Amino acid sequence: MEPDLERIIESVIQGDQDTVQLLLDSYNTQYAECFFFNTEVQERKKQQQLEEFRKNKVRDCAPDSESDVDSDDDGPDLLLRQRLATALLCFISSQLQPAVLRVCLHTLRILSRDRQAIGPMVTDNALFTLAHLGGISLVQVCPQQEEEKAEDLSARTYGGAASGCEEAAEADATPVSVSSVLSFSTPVEVAATTNGSVQHCYNWRGDGGHVVLARGKKDTREENSEEKEQEEDGEVCSKEAMKVLCNVIYNSPRAQERASSLRLLQGLWESLKQGIWSGVPPSGQFYKLRLLFLLTALRPELRLQLQQERGMSVLTNALQQCLTVRWGEGYEVLSDSTAPPISKEMSQDVMEILKILFNIAHMLHRQEPDEEDAALYRHLAAVLRHCLLLSCDGEDMSEELQGHTVNVLSALPLTCLDVLLSVPVDQACHKWEGVNMDCVHTLLLFMDRRLNRGQKLKEKLTPVLNLLTESSRVHRETRHYLRQKILPPLRDIAIRPEQDTTLRGQLVRLMTHVDTDVKHCAAELLFVLCKENVSRFVKYTGYGNAAGLLAARGLLNGRRNSGDSQYASQYSSDSDSDTEEYREAKSRINLVTGRVEAEQPDPMEGMTEEEKEEEARRLISMINRLSRDQIIQPLGVTAEGRLAPLWGQMRDCTLEEEDSEEDLDPIPEGRKDKQME
Repeated sequence: MEPDLERIIESVIQGDQDTVQLLLDSYNTQYAECFFFNTEVQERKKQQQLEEFRKNKVRDCAPDSESDVDSDDDGPDLLLRQRLATALLCFISSQLQPAVLRVCLHTLRILSRDRQAIGPMVTDNALFTLAHLGGISLVQVCPQQEEEKAEDLSARTYGGAASGCEEAAEADATPVSVSSVLSFSTPVEVAATTNGSVQHCYNWRGDGGHVVLARGKKDTREENSEEKEQEEDGEVCSKEAMKVLCNVIYNSPRAQERASSLRLLQGLWESLKQGIWSGVPPSGQFYKLRLLFLLTALRPELRLQLQQERGMSVLTNALQQCLTVRWGEGYEVLSDSTAPPISKEMSQDVMEILKILFNIAHMLHRQEPDEEDAALYRHLAAVLRHCLLLSCDGEDMSEELQGHTVNVLSALPLTCLDVLLSVPVDQACHKWEGVNMDCVHTLLLFMDRRLNRGQKLKEKLTPVLNLLTESSRVHRETRHYLRQKILPPLRDIAIRPEQDTTLRGQLVRLMTHVDTDVKHCAAELLFVLCKENVSRFVKYTGYGNAAGLLAARGLLNGRRNSGDSQYASQYSSDSDSDTEEYREAKSRINLVTGRVEAEQPDPMEGMTEEEKEEEARRLISMINRLSRDQIIQPLGVTAEGRLAPLWGQMRDCTLEEEDSEEDLDPIPEGRKDKQME
């Protein structure tokens, strides 16, 4: 049975709290799992699009989300939802019973999921009201808020609501995006839950790119928290208000702009700092942390502002409190092998802090920190090392925590990551050259799991690839350890590198991946593990797989450019690591494929010298014709090791050769070669 929105709105206007609670309870129960309302319209729209596709074989660009589907046929219902939101926002500003306030906020949270109906919630007065109920004190109140408070409820509900909602919805048509100044790290994925019910993610696009928050899997935190009936009514209402505010900020660019103008970040930051400095773990402030993440992800100026407010230091302290960190000597965090796995709720708080840290730290990678900042980053890196080695309640949760930790580590200055290795080796499970390699081994296993899953490689895998690559460049022990695990001495020469089932084979296969970022990251890691030595790189990957990176770096001539890498001088001298099996088969290895090939018959066997010369002239003429018709573009390697067109050589044909083309058989259709390199 469909709820009577007109009756609900009328009850809200009359201020009958008991009736409002009863009606909204029924409404919330029906739409608790709903994230868009015009289901019939959307199903009809999808069927029409399917029929159009079958008819024209053309698919239009898909909408960003279900709520973006045309809602022209849903006009009356949409207007009712907008009016209900307007009435509830004014209703919760008055003195209500805690149970009534909670059910009203729950309804607003459901309505805030619909971008079409979010208009009434993006006004200054609505943001101020929700922030106040969430326990955030705004330091500035706009005059517009006072005017809105003085308006009559019925006028706002039936008169001004429609125009106000239309104006806000118009402003909200802009897609949600975030500019990123991420320097070295390629796309990263970070999970986020905006309303306690739905998880979102954002994907960094690198320098000058954008990041888009998109709907994802369902989160169970809301269900777990609502089961705790012993919570105080005030705390429940505060959480509900924060969930609504998170949804509004996420769904509306106008709300993001107004939140920045109202200095919402300052009030939120002060509220969080009070809890952090009090020494109490921020376990009850998850949704405030979530809102802080959204603000810093969606508003670049707020990221800079939080960094200037010593956000890194404060959030590092919050991270320590959540994990109850115990410090040893220097930058050593003491671990307790008998400690139970951290709870799901606590791990979610930790991940939220890590996501905020990444938002404000991703610009630091290429910066040279001063002494004070370097001490702070090393302090944070030590805590992050502890995060990597933690176990959570659930394997998926542990991997997700490690993923967020890797993101933050990849954003810190490389010179400050030495603390990952500078810990006592006494109780290490993995040692190499007298250094504790537990952290590096954990990163290696994490990379292996992401490789085996093979899903969303650009977002899931490239951060850890970049981190291992850069760490290998500056830390000799890390490079040696990873080389033994990824590129052990070659013994089986009969198998092609990309067909190998080991880590080497998996990374070599990525070197020809369709995504250029994934391809580059995988090749770069292997190249660094080979100490940027071209012959060794070709030995482990095959020239065919290595050609892409070598061409991009001007190394096709096999020589290393003197200015190729700022870290080249840090590599130790080359050592002979060839196995006996490799030495015996070395002369028979095909450098292109990287393995010993079966003997092939000589295609020119039995031909006279004149026939060979004629075949060569015929081949040159065919290539010349293909090049002249721009079907292929022959390339050659210059003295600098880069590819360049062979126009001079290809056009140096005699008139006799050009005239003889008429006597040659035409090139069969379908036999035209692809571009030759």
